[in-house]
Amino acid sequence: MTNYLDFEKPLSEIEGKAEELRAMARANEEMDVEKEASALDKKAASLLKEIYSDLSAWRKCQVARHPDRPHCKNYISALFTEYTPLAGDRNFADDHAVMGGLARIGDRPVMVLGHEKGNNTKSRIERNFGMARPEGYRKAIRLMEMADKFGLPVVTLVDTPGAYPGKGAEERGQSEAIARATEKCLQIGVPLVSVIIGEGGSGGAVAFASGNTLAMLEHSIYSVISPEGCASILWKDAEKMREAAEALRLTAPELKKLGVADQIIPEPMGGAHRNPDQAIKAVGKVIEKMLDDLAGKTRKELIAHRRDKFLKLGDKGLAA
Repeated sequence: MTNYLDFEKPLSEIEGKAEELRAMARANEEMDVEKEASALDKKAASLLKEIYSDLSAWRKCQVARHPDRPHCKNYISALFTEYTPLAGDRNFADDHAVMGGLARIGDRPVMVLGHEKGNNTKSRIERNFGMARPEGYRKAIRLMEMADKFGLPVVTLVDTPGAYPGKGAEERGQSEAIARATEKCLQIGVPLVSVIIGEGGSGGAVAFASGNTLAMLEHSIYSVISPEGCASILWKDAEKMREAAEALRLTAPELKKLGVADQIIPEPMGGAHRNPDQAIKAVGKVIEKMLDDLAGKTRKELIAHRRDKFLKLGDKGLAA
């Protein structure tokens, strides 16, 4: 069953009618409805293209958060072989909002890690909706240090509303853990490539995405704060999230223009959730290309490359 977003209501009505006709035909073999159903399919395809040809920033936020969008676990299962999960921060606990381990992409051994939101009520609660606690960031630090020690490239898949802001997380040093993870991204002497596959929220995303190269899926978002949070602070009204989304410049094209994102990965028409396999394959090709481009660089060159990249961001922002 398709989960439709609010702006897709006209599309849901057309596709629903086509499905109703086919269901009637299955119940009564004498009925021939394929001509009418095919006409509705064409109308739906045309409307889908029209809707997605010019999405507002807020609508892109909704697509980035779609419950059926492929998550970190799906990408790891489809793209990486010999995946061996590594758990725990060797200090407090294992954070299920962060998954990672040793794997191969193609013939290349890598360390892969990312945020996992879960795909049903039980798993979303277990994964804390992708909001990592301090132990999640300390686990990421541990895995990056291991990758650095053994000369393995690091691949990060970012999909989080932000770091978990709960009392326990703050007591265990949430901000320090995020800062240390961001620092570790900048320090390691191996290639670090990141892909925003859904939401890239606040420092919780930066702690995974401060690498040599950052790619974003076409309808993903990356921002210092959620539109709802921004609206609550600036206008004392979370309902002004649409205005906030525009002001934050959080879409892939805007961030490519600012130099924050290095590449935009096209999504299937209607978003990654409509054709997960196609979206996952596209991400896999880009990850391998990003790693190929960095393969010849020395440890010193990789660290300098990251440093220069982030120091230049302010200049691009002023120019834009």
